[in-house]
Amino acid sequence: MDTTGQLLRIAIQSKGRLYEDTTSLFKESGIKINRSERALLVRSNNFPVEVLYLRDDDIPETVASGVADLGVVGLNEVLEREEDVDTLLHLGVSKCHLAIAVPKHADYSGPQWLENKRIATSYPNILNRYLSRHNVKAQVHVITGSVEITPLIGLGDAIFDIVSSGSTLVTNNLKEVENVVDSDAVIIANRSLSPEKKETVKELLFRFQAAIDAQKKKYVMMNAPKDKIKAILDILPECAKSPTIIPLADDQWCSIHTVLEEKQFWDIVSDLKKEGAQGILVMNIEKMVL
Repeated sequence: MDTTGQLLRIAIQSKGRLYEDTTSLFKESGIKINRSERALLVRSNNFPVEVLYLRDDDIPETVASGVADLGVVGLNEVLEREEDVDTLLHLGVSKCHLAIAVPKHADYSGPQWLENKRIATSYPNILNRYLSRHNVKAQVHVITGSVEITPLIGLGDAIFDIVSSGSTLVTNNLKEVENVVDSDAVIIANRSLSPEKKETVKELLFRFQAAIDAQKKKYVMMNAPKDKIKAILDILPECAKSPTIIPLADDQWCSIHTVLEEKQFWDIVSDLKKEGAQGILVMNIEKMVL
């Protein structure tokens, strides 16, 4: 079957953590992308998509201009570049946030502290919007790379940069004072896709969502006395629709199977044990179609 009209070009980061996360998502979605070492454009052999490998800050413009139909990029880059694209799906990976940080010894009292201060950043557009909302006038210095070192060497009074673990701030004797934007990886789309390509996008998002849902949930099995079934079902969250109950060789016992978010399991496991649940087994889910 000719799928030329449905072929999507999707731009992703050429290296780094988001590259690894996106490559893993393709794999979990059953889409084969076999990239040779220096290839910049690779077509899947089992799904109508070709992958274009770029720098992350080039992806929003590439999608907005129509060179690529879709892009996988950090929300921070989408907000900074201000390109005319649609955000289709949050992937929940490569999480970070953009924050203002100041020297540890600074007596920071709120956004007004930044008045007339020098702030170093690689994200001037997001920062300027934040300052405008708080009616603060500051000197914004655009710096690429090593923003966190600027207060230490006297080039700035504060910084506005990506924070993941916060260890870089600690190393450079800085403290975070304002969390401005939370970010994760998102799928963005050109706003002029053909009907044929929109159908392919629909299938791609369906596969990605199934893989994402599976990552969040666990398949849980436990043995329990039959006279404790109601008590155990009352403990299980409402999202656990109609748990499966299977008889065991001992007619006084049964096996209860359900699907839970991992956090939910740890919140209730002690209560399950108190009600007599034994042999609790927790397993990963490869795919989950809701």
